[in-house]
Amino acid sequence: WRDNWEELTVFYEFPLEIRKIIYTTNLIENLNGKIRKYTKNKLSFPTDDAVMKSVYLSVREATKKWTMPIRNWGIILNQFLTIYEKRVRL
Repeated sequence: WRDNWEELTVFYEFPLEIRKIIYTTNLIENLNGKIRKYTKNKLSFPTDDAVMKSVYLSVREATKKWTMPIRNWGIILNQFLTIYEKRVRL
């Protein structure tokens, strides 16, 4: 980690509200669990397309339950717009 200190500390350049979203991994872990649930039942898939369809269906199913709003989203959105004004489109 010492060799990559500059890359690691980039995280701290973001405002606190954005950092809270970045380091909260519960959503990512939950999504990975849903994908595993859909794909672990098969030992192999007949094609790469079949894998992609299975992953798509698992993500679609998981996102149906995403109803909780992100706390302070208005502040966070404005920070993203300020930092990445050319990359964020509404």
